[in-house]
Amino acid sequence: MLAHLQKSGDGYIARFERLLHHPAEQAWAWLTDNGKLPQWFPELRAESLREGGAMKFDMQDGTFEEMPILELKHGAVLEYTWGNDIVRFELTQLPEGCRLVLIEKIKELTNHTPKDLAGWHVCLDVVEALMDGRALPDRMEEWNKLYEAYTEAVQAFS
Repeated sequence: MLAHLQKSGDGYIARFERLLHHPAEQAWAWLTDNGKLPQWFPELRAESLREGGAMKFDMQDGTFEEMPILELKHGAVLEYTWGNDIVRFELTQLPEGCRLVLIEKIKELTNHTPKDLAGWHVCLDVVEALMDGRALPDRMEEWNKLYEAYTEAVQAFS
């Protein structure tokens, strides 16, 4: 299912939700452990995992973008800047596993927004497949399909 996109105040919110059949602590490791992060998001690293610490994004040109961590509650919340936007992961333990919610607070919809949304969607699918021990989806094929869908979703707000 596509992320839910809505207008919110002076920006927009994209909300992704996944029900995972694994404990929240295991999902947390996939979001924060530098041994696991490259398996689903090769450019992302946890530099200093604490409020006021940072995530780092490898720009693939020899430079890194530092993204300050705004909120961190071990095993439950990880929120950091993402360019002009904010990315927030929330984990809730459930009897049958956990709920993973990714919220992107988007300041302004741009031509790049559908690319980011499709990318996050594929990343969450990959995390779920890795946790389940399933074969990974063809990331580019999936991204292309999702990019079209998210382009339409974003255009609906124009």
